[in-house]
Amino acid sequence: MNNNKTPESYGIIGLGRFGMSLAQELAQAGKDVLVIDEDESKVKEMREYTEQAFVCGKLTKEALEEAGIQNCDVVVVCIGERLDTSILTTLNVVSLGVSKVIAKATSTEQGIILEKLGAKVVYPERDMAVRLAKKLLSSSLLDYISLNNDIDVSEIQITDKLVGKSIDAVNFRKSFGLTIIAVEQGQETRTDVDPDYIFKKDDIVVVIGGSQQIRDFEKHMAKR
Repeated sequence: MNNNKTPESYGIIGLGRFGMSLAQELAQAGKDVLVIDEDESKVKEMREYTEQAFVCGKLTKEALEEAGIQNCDVVVVCIGERLDTSILTTLNVVSLGVSKVIAKATSTEQGIILEKLGAKVVYPERDMAVRLAKKLLSSSLLDYISLNNDIDVSEIQITDKLVGKSIDAVNFRKSFGLTIIAVEQGQETRTDVDPDYIFKKDDIVVVIGGSQQIRDFEKHMAKR
């Protein structure tokens, strides 16, 4: 990792579905990405995208510093499910002087704590769209986290173009350069989406990808 901080350097801690997709998209966009996880198989998979992939059993301040997380301009803590680990890791990253820390939360209470620690909080598995709609809604697309001008995580309303089609048939990655990380159906959010899933009316798809690719997909959805 380059010690001269630039907007090109990102750290991803936790390689679940959200963290893995985020890290892959950033790396494919040519960004400098450092990833950390306790699962050796996930880290090994990420080494196809970045050489800076580290197995770390305990996310202590010393371990994070040894991996070089303090040299990243943006660090995303993707450990929302384990409250104590999420809070301690976020605290350690902030204390190492990272200029922008983003933390995933699964509850309002967790989010409040993370914000008090100095992190920007995202809720990729709940009603972020409802809370930010008035401020960010543009046509059928809602950006609820934008790491820079190149990579977004966005919610897009499904139109008749996709209703009745499966995720596999649409082939988001090949056709649009996007990766699905969740599908919202009313009050339910499904993060473990089967490729055979058939889109229904009023579904909202949560995707990660390049800003331009997301804009192109929105235009495609809007065409009649």
